[in-house]
Amino acid sequence: MSDVPDSPGAAPFRTERTPRDEAPQFVLPLVVRIERGAPPARTDALETAARAVLVLLADERALGDGEWAQAVRDWQDARIRKVVRRARGAEWRRAEALPGITVTGKSAEVRVFPPVPLDGWPKDLARLQVSGTELDEPEPPAGPDPAYPVLWLNPGVDMSAGKSMAQAGHGAQLAWWELSDAERADWRDAGFPLSVRTADPADWRELTVSELPLVRDAGFTEIAPGLTVAAEGGTRFAPRLRRR
Repeated sequence: MSDVPDSPGAAPFRTERTPRDEAPQFVLPLVVRIERGAPPARTDALETAARAVLVLLADERALGDGEWAQAVRDWQDARIRKVVRRARGAEWRRAEALPGITVTGKSAEVRVFPPVPLDGWPKDLARLQVSGTELDEPEPPAGPDPAYPVLWLNPGVDMSAGKSMAQAGHGAQLAWWELSDAERADWRDAGFPLSVRTADPADWRELTVSELPLVRDAGFTEIAPGLTVAAEGGTRFAPRLRRR
């Protein structure tokens, strides 16, 4: 599920063709664990995927001269792509053996890996399936905590859980980019709390014109190009992080 976020003034996220399209293209792989007898809840999987993206961006290996830093820079210098695949049993154990970070939610486990070339996936990840990431919601999620970022999904777009996980990751990344280093450290130290919810149709237009960071899908998979996520975070929640 390859997706391209969009934010006004942020070159990596513009939808028109730019020199970034001519650069070597990379993708951020995420693998969600979906065991037959114990699949994760959908919302928890989305939130865990979003936090996994943030955990990787904040990891010392992805910064400065870290071992993943060049791969992260190459990825962010081109189109920002994320792909979610599923694994269980031995597949999951093989994925865990590769360099990456596993992030655990209430019921979900998501492993994020440093970016790889679009056509250069490690064998044990390339063989994993993209399809089949439909997940149920055992019970309606509680209302989001307004003290922390909320990633609002477009209520008019029907996406698989895997696609939605990638979109949530984009929204979290946009919120991350809105922050200063000190604010990022506060969020990291708090454990990257956030919520992912589907917006009320009556609120969606207001969210998209309220200068919030927006994710605009490029239409590579599943859905037509268009807005998918409004990230209600960034500088709006930074003061709250400092107070808590």
